[in-house]
Amino acid sequence: MNACAIAAAVRRGQVSALAVAECAIAACGADSHVAVTRVLAERARDAAAKVDATIAAGGDPGPLAGVPYGVKDLFDVAGLPTTAGSAFRREAEPAPQDASAIRRLADAGAVLVATLNMDEFAYGFATINSSYGTTRNPHDPSRLAGGSSGGSAAIVASGALSFSLGSDTNGSIRVPASLCGLYGLKPAHASLPLDGTFAFAHSFDDIGPFATNLGDLALIWEVLLGRAVADDGAADPIRVARLGGRFRQNADPAQLAAIDAAAPDAPLVELPDIAKARSAAFLMTAYEGGHLHRDTLARDAMAYDPAVRDRLLAGALLPDALYEHAVRWRGEFNARLRARFARFDVLLAPATPCFAPSIADPRIEIDGALSPARADLGIHTQPITFTGLPSLCVPLKRAGQLPLGLQIIGMPGCEARMLRFAVMLEEKGLTGVTAPIAGSTFGAHVGELT
Repeated sequence: MNACAIAAAVRRGQVSALAVAECAIAACGADSHVAVTRVLAERARDAAAKVDATIAAGGDPGPLAGVPYGVKDLFDVAGLPTTAGSAFRREAEPAPQDASAIRRLADAGAVLVATLNMDEFAYGFATINSSYGTTRNPHDPSRLAGGSSGGSAAIVASGALSFSLGSDTNGSIRVPASLCGLYGLKPAHASLPLDGTFAFAHSFDDIGPFATNLGDLALIWEVLLGRAVADDGAADPIRVARLGGRFRQNADPAQLAAIDAAAPDAPLVELPDIAKARSAAFLMTAYEGGHLHRDTLARDAMAYDPAVRDRLLAGALLPDALYEHAVRWRGEFNARLRARFARFDVLLAPATPCFAPSIADPRIEIDGALSPARADLGIHTQPITFTGLPSLCVPLKRAGQLPLGLQIIGMPGCEARMLRFAVMLEEKGLTGVTAPIAGSTFGAHVGELT
């Protein structure tokens, strides 16, 4: 059942928030996809009881009244260590308060039920975690869910929760949304609150929601943003461009066909220096991540997941001058990009180069050669992150097939048109969430209660 429907039922008194929370607690406790790291049962019951008490007193608990959700395990949860997917942080000092995003959702009536699996310190596109396990894709448990917010995607795709929060530094929301067949939003850089989240690379870090429908996603976005996402040009046609060049390479034919069907008359345009942009993003991410962890690496490098440790060590050794050059070039690149694409409202591109690879052989084909999925599933998302633009992953309609997604990339000030265009794609029958969500245990139980 979707978030808006749950909230409406709770506010009307058709079902109690506590009964909904119990369903979600049970569903997360029965997680078979290695998506959940902690079930916060008592916290969820307390929060749900407060929602019910507010309603009983004639008050308004908020637009997400009683809706259960989960967060990637890098959000601060009061009283718990923020592990960021790392075993050695299980004994870290407990967070003194909730992250800002969690507080905003609580003020809207949402009920936090679980923390969710991720690549250690968010460094990867696969959610292969040496401490917590590899998250499995609900559409095919022998395949990856994507990462680094893989637990956040898998728990929603499995139907155990209506929505979740993840983080996106180079594609860590959009990649698992594509592989798990969900809507996933990377907002305009720094537009949503990051305080109380464990950092990876400050130049690119953002948070955002996973949802099963656009109505839920828009509502959650507005709650996190603290204001309505208004479309001042609602009566105007949406000016669309299809991204060409590297974005037409390493893409599934189904993605290209959907892009062309979505906007058959839209011009095919190229981002300038796209390969250089991705290289610069890799460099800046490695440098910032390596320097963030430099002191801890010096004390106890062997405590890290080996696959993460080596990348962080390499980043910590990058020269300052090289990083500063990449930062300056990013400014020049983005100025040229904004000028070149000022006449468009949205850009269309693939979200991932392929559907979910197998866990047994986590490699994908890039430019005709096999490459580690952990590093290269973000080939189409990373250059967009470099621009700071908002990007919404939308799932293609692929009943009976493994999920794939597209990116709808918004230009500055055009976020609402990005959402409006996503609705248009749904109305054309090109996008939308498909099973396994329809058969979820959580949704069925909540439906029985109402």
